[in-house]
Amino acid sequence: MIKKERVILMTKLASYEENEGRHASKISRYFRGDYVSVHLLKSWVCITVVYALLAGLSILYDLETFMENLYKMDYLAFAKELIKWYVIMAVAYLVAVYIAYSYRYMKARKSLKRYSQNLKKLGSMYHR
Repeated sequence: MIKKERVILMTKLASYEENEGRHASKISRYFRGDYVSVHLLKSWVCITVVYALLAGLSILYDLETFMENLYKMDYLAFAKELIKWYVIMAVAYLVAVYIAYSYRYMKARKSLKRYSQNLKKLGSMYHR
């Protein structure tokens, strides 16, 4: 005999496996620190490339003024300014990435825990 409660639970479990479960299972293969570290490293590489492109584009935008002041410029101060803004931008972005991926990891673990509890509940329904 088909029990309505069991069918509803099985449908929820199948829907979870199709949608959210794929992503959550990939995330759960990592430890939290490893998962966040991998994404921090990827983000650091990306922010470095983006900053280099932005710095290059800003110089190219005002290239005439840059070339006129090239020999008058204090190179050390210019480098310090570039590095200062890089550090500010990188730290702000990496903090945001850390918070976002920590939240994603915790959310995935919580959903997998709920999924596991529902599987146990379904198993106990079959044993009754």
